[in-house]
Amino acid sequence: MILKMEVQGAWLLLICLMMLHGTTAALNCTSPTRKSLYEQLEKELFTKNLVPPKNNFSEPLEVTISITVVGLVGVDEKAQTMTTVIWQILEWQIEGLSWEKEECGTERASVPREMLWVPDVLIGEFMDEDTSPKTPYVYLYNTGHVYDDKPLRVVSACLLEIYTFPFDIQNCTLTFGAYVHFAADVRMIQGASAAQILAESRAVIQSNGEWDLIGIHVVPYDLDLEEGSYSQIAYYLTMRRRPMLYVVNLLIPSCFLITVDLFSFMLPPQSVDRSSFKMTLILGYTVFLLIMNDLLPATGETTPLINVFFSLSLALMVTSLLETVFITKVQYSSSQYSAVPKWLSVLVLRYLAVVVCLPPKKKTNRVTVHLNQSREPSLSPTITGVSTSHLPGISEDDTLGKPPLNPLPPLPPPAKPDPVVDELRKLCRDLTAIRLHIDDHFKGNDTSQEWQMLGIVIDRLLFGLYVIFILVSFITIISIWIWNNNHSE
Repeated sequence: MILKMEVQGAWLLLICLMMLHGTTAALNCTSPTRKSLYEQLEKELFTKNLVPPKNNFSEPLEVTISITVVGLVGVDEKAQTMTTVIWQILEWQIEGLSWEKEECGTERASVPREMLWVPDVLIGEFMDEDTSPKTPYVYLYNTGHVYDDKPLRVVSACLLEIYTFPFDIQNCTLTFGAYVHFAADVRMIQGASAAQILAESRAVIQSNGEWDLIGIHVVPYDLDLEEGSYSQIAYYLTMRRRPMLYVVNLLIPSCFLITVDLFSFMLPPQSVDRSSFKMTLILGYTVFLLIMNDLLPATGETTPLINVFFSLSLALMVTSLLETVFITKVQYSSSQYSAVPKWLSVLVLRYLAVVVCLPPKKKTNRVTVHLNQSREPSLSPTITGVSTSHLPGISEDDTLGKPPLNPLPPLPPPAKPDPVVDELRKLCRDLTAIRLHIDDHFKGNDTSQEWQMLGIVIDRLLFGLYVIFILVSFITIISIWIWNNNHSE
């Protein structure tokens, strides 16, 4: 009894499987010709292209995917998109479909894509319509294996990091998965490995512009949402920009102009030629930035480091011009200024002067005597007539009114002054006053000297900042370039 029931159950299971298989079964070609094969395919397969070729709906249809990158068209920093050309290969199995190679005359046949059920595999990051040429056919093998190979021009969203432009490395993602079917209906299976995809892509790549494909990583995963789970495969593309174009056209000319502006500090600060020279450099640098503006990335997400470098360079040039104007003004008008404020004198002349290795000048003890131009009254003849030879003969007792022991002989009457001598004396006093006035004009007083020293310290400080900025910029550029070339996957 039990054996009979088992036999009946086996027959029922066989009948159910036959019903589930439907009409898709092995093809019997009447002759080994293409016409006979397609007649059988149209009869057994093409009429059922609206349903998935899976007899047991409780099991998912496995779709194997592989890609090959054949072109890196470029990136749009402002739109945050990446444009690539890839070959997409999809493979799946039609259950119950087969034919004999000898009976039908071929192992595989190309059939119209519209005549088969094709999985709705799309790229999750797509941002624009695919404009690549359409391939209307797929390969169908005698084992029921379907091979679908087609090109795709993908404009995908990519979060670009351009802070280190033009030495940046971008990581963009292409996520493949069924758009409607859940993981229980369509399961994505990884085909070729990441190393195989990278090797084949480098061998067949046709257009990469300014980018190098340096790495590919493949990660299969399930995207869990409220309505269900989706099977997806993510391809992470690592691309490195070729920086030589930007180094030659942007960085090197900018460094040349900054170096020329640095050497302009060798010109005398009080010279007008220094101001005009710096103004010409600023004009040339501005024109250079306007011409090369198209090479710079335009994005509102992150400011590239090279833009900061150009802005700081222009700011230093403008600051050096303003500082030159200030020093020139101080050199020519310092005598008309009031005393330097105490806080400014302490900050600049005491501390900043030491920082720039320019110690303040020591104050001199020399006293400048200004002669009065008015004629001095002549001394009394009695006093002028006393010579130093008579001084030892005068004792302390003489000061008390005692008569001298040896009375002096009477003084001769004063001689009549010579007018020529008086004129020469007046001329000597006038020339001395003129000489002192001219010397005071050129040397300046203490206030003007402090203002001039203030300008010299500021000029030396700006020169030091220029040198530090150039050294830091040079070290930063070289470090980022080395890191870019030594980047490992």
